[in-house]
Amino acid sequence: MSRIGRMPIPIPQGVEVKLDGVNITVKGPKGILFRELHPNPKVEIVDSVINVTRPSESRQDKSLHGLTRSLIANMVEGVTKGYEKELEIIGLGFRVEADGKGLILNVGYSHPVKISAVDGIDFEIQSDRQRNAIKVKGIDKEVVGFVAAEIRRVKPPEPYKGKGIRYLNEVVRRKVGKAGV
Repeated sequence: MSRIGRMPIPIPQGVEVKLDGVNITVKGPKGILFRELHPNPKVEIVDSVINVTRPSESRQDKSLHGLTRSLIANMVEGVTKGYEKELEIIGLGFRVEADGKGLILNVGYSHPVKISAVDGIDFEIQSDRQRNAIKVKGIDKEVVGFVAAEIRRVKPPEPYKGKGIRYLNEVVRRKVGKAGV
């Protein structure tokens, strides 16, 4: 049995979970999330606890068991607490500005790069002399991670000087430059 798949998901106070066949809707204080699940794993709601079971020991059912449980648990946590990823911009003259709900990144290109806003995602910018940082906040873990990865993809950290956009506390392996003899 999957260790993750066996764990029950408690439903906190103020969260409403509706199960309609393969569709699940989770409604909480931060918003509403909807997902269509695979039909094989069986999802049951009993006494404010969600249980996920698998019908057989086939390879596909085993792999979907833990995945389905994790997706539902992430939805419940998202509507109660929310998710955030923090990125920092490192480089001389690199900066970020707010543009309505989107962002404008000046990261060493000849032109500023515009990041448009995505539904359900909020950006929080912290700019000062020491540090430029962006917080990507939302209730859907998948979308928050995707938007943060798209921002990082604009200018990934390079290995010689470490300049670029990186996740907070990301370790960038530095290379030694030329050995000038």
